[in-house]
Amino acid sequence: VIPERGTGADPALRDLVRALAEGAADPADPHCAAHLHCPPLAVAAAADLAASALNPSLDSWDQAPAATALEARTTAALAALVHPAAHHPDALVTTGGTESNQLGVLLARELLPPGLRVVCGANAHHSVSRAAWLLGLAGPVVLPTPRGVLDPETVREELAADPAAPTLLFATAGTTDSGAIDPLPELAELAGAHGARLHIDAAYGGTLLLSPTHRHKVTGLARADSVALDLHKLGWQPAAAGLLTVPAAADLAPLGHRAPYLNADDDTEAGLPDLLGRSLRTTRRPDILKIAVTLRALGEDGLADLVDRCCATAEELAELVSADPWFELHGRPSISTVLFRPAGAGDTEVAELRRRLLHAGSAVLGRATVPGPDGATGTWLKATILNPHTQTADLRSLLKLVREAARDRDEDTPA
Repeated sequence: VIPERGTGADPALRDLVRALAEGAADPADPHCAAHLHCPPLAVAAAADLAASALNPSLDSWDQAPAATALEARTTAALAALVHPAAHHPDALVTTGGTESNQLGVLLARELLPPGLRVVCGANAHHSVSRAAWLLGLAGPVVLPTPRGVLDPETVREELAADPAAPTLLFATAGTTDSGAIDPLPELAELAGAHGARLHIDAAYGGTLLLSPTHRHKVTGLARADSVALDLHKLGWQPAAAGLLTVPAAADLAPLGHRAPYLNADDDTEAGLPDLLGRSLRTTRRPDILKIAVTLRALGEDGLADLVDRCCATAEELAELVSADPWFELHGRPSISTVLFRPAGAGDTEVAELRRRLLHAGSAVLGRATVPGPDGATGTWLKATILNPHTQTADLRSLLKLVREAARDRDEDTPA
């Protein structure tokens, strides 16, 4: 790893990049569909390389004057996309959904009276529990989600049970297990009626806003007090490319911080942008560059086309599964995730089948343990379609690989 004498750049790059590539799960392969791990756009990857070469750090203006201006303009535009009726929306660049969710909980703790309680569904991302732990809060109140989404009546009962408690209601627009979307308009009404703050984790589903065909699925997003977005999912960016949006820039005031060598008072008074309040991180690379380049290169129409194609392909996969009696379909996809398994397969069989495909190098599928159509919780294979170039033949081939792996398992099992 650390030779006494270096090999030089060419051998080091050749050997290690080749080793990484040969041992990688290629997110552009249509049979690599386990997670919200997208194939990045070439234009975004090129912009990311430029950002690495220029290496500005967005913790002080003198290190990143142009990147600072670019970030300010781009985050303002993205915040306005999420909160179109707000007077002064704003957004912070984050490392992804986890950091955005942590910031959403932090802002609620700072902006609401002491004693914050967090209410979420069993379908919520694991980062909400970690955020409460990191911030010294009590663990979230976790409500059951037997249908995969929060039930407004269950939420109403919980909020009414302790109406005086300062509360953050945590909702989800696109779960990592199935892509399910909570009933956002109803939850926004409940939060407003009970004086609760509403954070929506839209790390997966937020980019549906770009699609005239699918944006209705996230109606209610604009009414949240904070929203997590993640463009290295259904946004085709190299990681990391997260955002936290708020309808009122003033809500970000608790993040303000002073370090004289980075944002001295007289520099701020002289008009230099004060960047330490734009993140909990100090050194911060210009991840906004690849996002800005992608927005300009593709525009809303181009990105909407990619979103629509992935959603349509997921629907096609669901149709193929539903039409094949050998398979069982969990349900229609909400976004671009399809859950399925061999008909009658048990949890152990599904888990072993997934590992068999992985070990063979033929397909990378995820797993999700969720309530099924009959209400019983079980394990399902998960295919998340994030490659807009996936073809019908790729889907048929994927299902064939699953059938063959299951048949091989049966043949290997002693009688």
